[in-house]
Amino acid sequence: MPIYRVEAMSVADPSLSRRSFLGATSLSIAMVADPAFAWASRSFNVKAGRFSGVKEGPVTAYKGIRYGLAERFGRAKPVTRHKGVIKAEEFGPIAPQLANSDMVMDEDCLFLNIWTPDSDARAKRPVMVYFHGGAYNNGTVSDPLTHGGRLAELGDVVVVTVNQRLNAFGYLYLDPLSPRYSGSGNNGQFDLLLALQWVRANIADFGGDADCVTVFGQSGGGAKIATMMAMPAASGLFHRAITMSGQQVTASGAGNALQRTYAFFEALKIAPDNLNGLRDLPWQTLVEALATRDPIIGGSLYFGPVMDLDELPRHPFWPDAAPQSLSIPMVLGNTLDETRAFLNPRGPILQDISFDNLARRIAPNIRIDLPAPKVVDAYRNQYPERTPEQLFYAITTDGRSWPGQLIEAEARARAGASETWVYRLDRPSPVDALRRAAHTDDLPYVFGTLDAPGSYSGTDSSAMAVRDYMIGAFSTFARTGEPKLSGLDWPRYDLAKRQSMLIDIPPSVASDARGWERRFWGVAPYIQPGI
Repeated sequence: MPIYRVEAMSVADPSLSRRSFLGATSLSIAMVADPAFAWASRSFNVKAGRFSGVKEGPVTAYKGIRYGLAERFGRAKPVTRHKGVIKAEEFGPIAPQLANSDMVMDEDCLFLNIWTPDSDARAKRPVMVYFHGGAYNNGTVSDPLTHGGRLAELGDVVVVTVNQRLNAFGYLYLDPLSPRYSGSGNNGQFDLLLALQWVRANIADFGGDADCVTVFGQSGGGAKIATMMAMPAASGLFHRAITMSGQQVTASGAGNALQRTYAFFEALKIAPDNLNGLRDLPWQTLVEALATRDPIIGGSLYFGPVMDLDELPRHPFWPDAAPQSLSIPMVLGNTLDETRAFLNPRGPILQDISFDNLARRIAPNIRIDLPAPKVVDAYRNQYPERTPEQLFYAITTDGRSWPGQLIEAEARARAGASETWVYRLDRPSPVDALRRAAHTDDLPYVFGTLDAPGSYSGTDSSAMAVRDYMIGAFSTFARTGEPKLSGLDWPRYDLAKRQSMLIDIPPSVASDARGWERRFWGVAPYIQPGI
């Protein structure tokens, strides 16, 4: 499509060249003057300046806008207005991470992107702010699958996507080691809150309504949103929430977070009291250390939000739903076959699978501690027609990827939060028969990026119909606080009927869609990964 350079008037300004990040020793660039920037002053409302963007068909894209700057392991601070017109025509660097990527990585990664149908401040369109997946360790919104142009166009909304600090850069828990790094275990969360502050201060100049902001996120992005719903500093920064296959029932405990910090120091061969040494290492060295074994759950080191009784004073959805967010309308979603995306049906875990070895295969891949052989027996009795492969994915999805969503929906219903809706993507991929409807497969429908690399949706009329369902429902929710599919009522989730919208061709409403599974797994607690 043709691309034209356009200018947004009096819009927020990224202000700083990406390479002007000077590290912990020399913050010579413009920012809020107080180095101890307090989150009690979260209404800083800095107007940033003017940008040039690019025309992408019927919308205008502004990419790589700086929203903050941070010392390593420090709380990010907003940047002030700069003179002139700033180019906002290409994505900024992505956060340092272990995941392979051909995108530029840089520790200086606090950039956001905007797609808007019209930058006229009088338009006051709903604003949809997206946080990416990848747990808290990997990912980026620069992925073509989550470019916001089609959603902005078809949904008639302003779309904002946000990159943030990840893994140790965003969540390393240093509080017990130095008061200088108080709150460091939740810095990645505060990056996102800073971006939301930026949106509140500046989005009107992109045609958005700062009083109508919906946050939405997939996988880790949804978990970040769930965590925000228990963070006092997030109060008032968004008005509706959508989580897609991403929940956070409990955060990491402080003790486990500190053990991970010590493991990280050990991998770097640095004493825990040598914080200057940690701060001065090349970021590439820190990334290499992320591969060390996690002392709590195994695998590579997990970093995520820490319940520190200060920045995060409670768990998001335990023992109940955080009261501060019960009035926020919320949509929770999952896919039918979540684990087919990351437990490869063509990989070794499925080789020679049989009823004889099924229990051994599922045991490491569930998060509710029930005896695996008895789980298999129960599922075989309930679903005698299913093959070992079908049972493997049903059990791992039900016992790993789905419980968090159920717990959150149930907790909100018990607390009287009536503005809750649930969906499940059921449409199987026409591109990969073994994938079915897997983790991430709702992304191309929501963003309208059916033909993007990484999409499994296909581009036929059925794919376009599901795209229209999901963009229509999400954008209507952003506009009105209630999701609607044309011609079909989407009932709220309550404890009487537990109704969910099943997204397929055609969509349908089901009551207690996984009722047997809900009762079966509900006899034991769900263990949030990373706790």
